[in-house]
Amino acid sequence: MWKLKKAAEGKTMQENAEIMKELLEGLPAKIDELDSAEVGINTVEAEDETICDVVLIAECKDQEALRAYAVHPDHQKVVQFILKVTTERRVVDYFLDESSI
Repeated sequence: MWKLKKAAEGKTMQENAEIMKELLEGLPAKIDELDSAEVGINTVEAEDETICDVVLIAECKDQEALRAYAVHPDHQKVVQFILKVTTERRVVDYFLDESSI
């Protein structure tokens, strides 16, 4: 989950959220180890410190695939954009099938 800057890279927060969604959801076609990527953009307009602006749910089959995805050059290009437009990041990595750990 990320909190976005009000404006960055010449775009509004909403525009950057849409760009993040497009970039992240395009990664499974480029990275074999990434099974899927779904991005949600917050729809609640409120000044609340607990609300994040963008969330990513990414699916990898196991820790090895997750590590490969994390360092993949196409993912790293997206990371560079995200670093420019966000102020905070929160991460939870988990596997539905505990045998994948």
